[in-house]
Order: sequence, then C-alpha cells, then structure tokens
Amino acid sequence: MTKFPDFEGLAMFAKVAEERSFARAAQTLGVSVPTVSRAVSRLEHRLGARLFNRTSRQLALTDFGLRLIDSAARIYAEAEAAEDTARELATRPRGLIRLAVPMAFGTRWLAPILPDFFELYPDISIDLHMSDAVVDIVGDGFDAALRIAVLPDSSLVARRLTPVDRFILAASAYIDRHGAPEHPRDLAAHHCLGYAYRPRQDVWRLRNSEGKEEVIVPSGALRATNSQALVPMALRGLGIIELPEFLAHDYLIDGRLKPILSGWTLPAGALYFVTPSARSRPAKVEVLSDFMVTRLSNPAWRWRG
Repeated sequence: MTKFPDFEGLAMFAKVAEERSFARAAQTLGVSVPTVSRAVSRLEHRLGARLFNRTSRQLALTDFGLRLIDSAARIYAEAEAAEDTARELATRPRGLIRLAVPMAFGTRWLAPILPDFFELYPDISIDLHMSDAVVDIVGDGFDAALRIAVLPDSSLVARRLTPVDRFILAASAYIDRHGAPEHPRDLAAHHCLGYAYRPRQDVWRLRNSEGKEEVIVPSGALRATNSQALVPMALRGLGIIELPEFLAHDYLIDGRLKPILSGWTLPAGALYFVTPSARSRPAKVEVLSDFMVTRLSNPAWRWRG
C-alpha cells in the first residue's frame, strides 16, 4: 500500500458527509456522482472499514466514519484555504519580485522612477540586483530582468520597450590633440576605452549606408566592467568611448562628448523587459511589466539630435 495519503478520497468523503448526499456533493465539487462514489469506496477499501451506512432513502456515518470526519473536514478546509491564498497571490499584485538590471541603467534611469511604482503598489517589494554581467534568469531564480542588447533568440519572453542606439564619442580635447578618425580602420591608431561585459566579445562593429562592415577591437589604457567608469577618461580627453544612448544623451546635449565617424553606425539594440515565461505570470510581475512600458517606452534619453 502506498504511504501517500488519499487526499481526494478524504476530501470527497468530507463533502459527502457535509451535504449528506453523494449527488449534492458531486454537484458542489463539479464532478459526476460515480466519481464521488468510486473515491469514497476506494478510501473505504484503503482504510478497511465502511464510512457510511447507505439505504435508498438515508445516508448516515458509521461509527468509524464519525471518528474520521473531523480530521477529513479539517484537511478539506485547509486545502481550500491554501488554494484561496494562492489564487489571491496570483491575481493580486503583491509579494517579492527579484529583478535583475544593468548597473548603469538601473542607477541612472530605473531607481528614480521606482518610488512611483511603490506608491502605486505598496504590497509589492523588489529585490534589485544590479550588475552589467548577464544573469541566468531561470537558473538564478529571478522573476524578471531589464536587458539592453541586440537580443538573440531565447526561450525567455521579452517585451520590447524602446530602441537603444549606440555612439562612438570623443571630447573636443581629444580631437584637438589626436585628430578625429575618418574611417573605422583609423581607430587602430587611437586610444579606445573598452567595455568588458559586451556580449560575446569586446568589439565595435560599424556599418555604413552601403552595408560595409568594419570590426574594431578597442585598445587603450582602460577597460572596465561598467561603462560609467570609462566616462571620466573620455571627458578628460584621454580616449574614445562607445556608449549606449541612455548614457550618452546628457553628454551629447551639453556637447562634452561629440559623435565621430559620421556615416558609420553601431548595431542598434533595444531595452527589453524579460521574464522566464508569459504563461501564468503572477500579477506582481504583470503590473511591473506594464509600469515599465508606461515609463520607459518613450524615455527622455532618446537622442533626436
């Protein structure tokens, strides 16, 4: 005999005893009368004693059934309560969200809007993991992530929020001292600042309007795992930098950094809200996704110059 309890049999036994009828119990449970009858008979066989005295007009608990009914009814009530609680958690936006976000983007653009989210959803809390390293959302147990990339095919569900362009930039001081490269191949003779967490490898792939591509491996005095750490070097005129639009915008606006290699562009990426699955996604994740769409689909940092 299996040691696993017959929860279905106990639940149906409790419901029959409550309704004092196999037919009414079946109707309440949304199953057929034979299904209820088989479950109760199976439980009786398993326990080795009858639970009900049945006649054509009356259904009554046996002495054995009377001894078991309180425990069976309590098991049924606790299971119902557990399902109600789970259903409420799944449909109401509440609970903890583990969210992974790139460091520079999270600090500059996500953190300032999070207070608005918490005011809208006070029953939600967020465990914010900020790193430029690409995390394994499923393996590391994250509920969602923001990713800025040319997103490859994946089993993850990605909701595209907004395009993100990338720029090759230099300060006027650098251009005055070293001149501006006119072709991507000229970058080999320049001080280029490297970003260590670029997908696949640290290269700059530039393409012109004719579709010709040049692949450059940046080489210079500083390489870092966070793009913001490279900015002071670029502002001082000590190197050429590649920045995503959300970091480049402020420096383009005030002119502290200038685009170079006009006519050549880097592959455009996008900002995505990524989750392990769209199926049965909890309400807490759904409202966070909608909030990201509302606040980040037309961001102030889009460069329209």
